[in-house]
Amino acid sequence: MSADKPKPESQRDAYAETLVELGKERSDIVVLTADLSSSVKTALFAKHFPERHFNIGIAEQNMVSMAAGMAASGKTAFVSTFAIFGTGRVYDQIRQSVAYPKMNVKIVLTHVGITVGGDGATHQMIEDLALMRVLPNMTVISPVDANETRKAVRAAAKLDGPVYIRLGRAEVPTLTKPEDPFEIGKATVLREGTDVALIGTGIMVEKCMLAAEELKKHGIEARVINLSTIKPLDRKTLIKAARETGAIVTAEEHNVALGMGAAVALALVESVSVPMKRVGIPDTFGESGSPDELMAKYGLTVEHIVDAAHDVIGRKK
Repeated sequence: MSADKPKPESQRDAYAETLVELGKERSDIVVLTADLSSSVKTALFAKHFPERHFNIGIAEQNMVSMAAGMAASGKTAFVSTFAIFGTGRVYDQIRQSVAYPKMNVKIVLTHVGITVGGDGATHQMIEDLALMRVLPNMTVISPVDANETRKAVRAAAKLDGPVYIRLGRAEVPTLTKPEDPFEIGKATVLREGTDVALIGTGIMVEKCMLAAEELKKHGIEARVINLSTIKPLDRKTLIKAARETGAIVTAEEHNVALGMGAAVALALVESVSVPMKRVGIPDTFGESGSPDELMAKYGLTVEHIVDAAHDVIGRKK
């Protein structure tokens, strides 16, 4: 990464700013939150469009059901709260009222993963990708930075049907440019390489980039792929990477039992068999601590990605 790289930005702020832009462009946009409009930043939308912003209170199930009803009436409804409250707690409502009837509801949740930090395991949602990607009709997106968040929110608003977007709490490194293209269902190759493919999503993409630089010191050329759309999966790019590099490492801030890495593994096993290793949170709950401490404890570091790359390359030989 260059010394003059762009400063980190908040995905939550990018989401809020884009909502306001969409609100000015489209009268059908409505936003619902569950007593957390300041934290999820939708208070900005409420300031500009108070008649289209609804604070439902601590009643997440009702919030999703109301959003489905608004969508059935022709609105494009954005629903936001913390990920821990907006997936598992409301899974029945999402399944029955949003995904099944294919309602135009966009579920944009913040504070994902263990980087929530000190709030501990009860607030660290590390199973959301598994819950959302198994639902028919649901599109699942995990943007890499604020720039991609803006594009993902716009793409979700344009798409007819339910969408889930996961956003973090802290500011994240800026890896993409405002003019870079974004397409739902399309992965992005950020760095070319022929020895191993490092496939990251969300905040782990930057660590894949740093790991690629470290591997280069050892004569290893690593391809880095930003897999921002978890569903639908870009099988073409994944299969191409597997065939051309012969080794795959995935990295995610999510339980590895059934996250992005599992989705990649399932896609590849049906087409091309190569050595693969998944870097992510072990099948366990998190705990209270600083984000950096937790990332180190649960194996979400550049060093872990480098070790995984050496492992799969060794198995390839």
